Amino acid sequence: MRPLLESHQNGEEHVNRDLVVQLANHFNLTDEERREMLPSGGARLFDNRVGWAKTHITQAGLLASPRRAISIITDRGREVLRNHPDRVDLRVLNKFRDYREFRNRRNTAEEQGQAADEAPEILTPEELLENAYLKVRRQVESDLLSKLMDSPSEFLERVVVDLVVRMGYGGSRKDAGEALGRSGDEGIDGIIKEDPLGLDIIYLQAKRWDGTVGRPEIQKFAGALQGQRAKKGIFITVSTFSADALEYVSRIDTKIILVDGSRLTKLMFDHGVGVATASNYEVKRIDSDYFSDV
Repeated sequence: MRPLLESHQNGEEHVNRDLVVQLANHFNLTDEERREMLPSGGARLFDNRVGWAKTHITQAGLLASPRRAISIITDRGREVLRNHPDRVDLRVLNKFRDYREFRNRRNTAEEQGQAADEAPEILTPEELLENAYLKVRRQVESDLLSKLMDSPSEFLERVVVDLVVRMGYGGSRKDAGEALGRSGDEGIDGIIKEDPLGLDIIYLQAKRWDGTVGRPEIQKFAGALQGQRAKKGIFITVSTFSADALEYVSRIDTKIILVDGSRLTKLMFDHGVGVATASNYEVKRIDSDYFSDV
């Protein structure tokens, strides 16, 4: 919060997007850190944190917003910079009645369990919500993997059929179902269309497997692809792949995608295979355009 407030100490008006760039430079963020997204992918993590830092210090009266996306320092903001040369956090902001009233208005569940003077560093509301979502998602994915490991091999074929169709491959479910498990020879379990017209073909290997899948199995699959003059293949398992297997597919000409149990359950979650929606939450924000003429 203090670096954001310091950016205003020249007394001039500042635009939000310029402040984000200034603060990214202040913290020496790498390009990768600058581009990091919230788990939902809806916004950049750093932009989101700058936005909420600005919200907090504005509600404390340290900044004013004369126009949309514009901010300027107040006399109170200058006073805080003088009196707190090292750090501006929630303890500082909580001294101002305006800010305490703002906190009371928010009155969110997480704030009821965490006093402002005990939380010098906080997550933004979006981060709290998305972290909770990720916790639920990880548990569901773990449960999915347990179900797959306890199911017969034939069930994995059904899962793969449903998944590839949901992802836009294989044509219809009937076509994909006929393709998968049709051959079963030379290390190939099935064939699916990469596009609805069948302009390209992908060969599949789907194995439940009890232990780690090593390089020999992947080499066998690659050899089967070469025997079919195929250029693309997907090897799916509910277990894991060895480092040698991963290294092998990275340096051969044939394009082979390895899908382990963790990745499989993530894809199932993303495409609605084996899961059902329990609840929907709609997150809204202020429409600044609506209030632009106020």
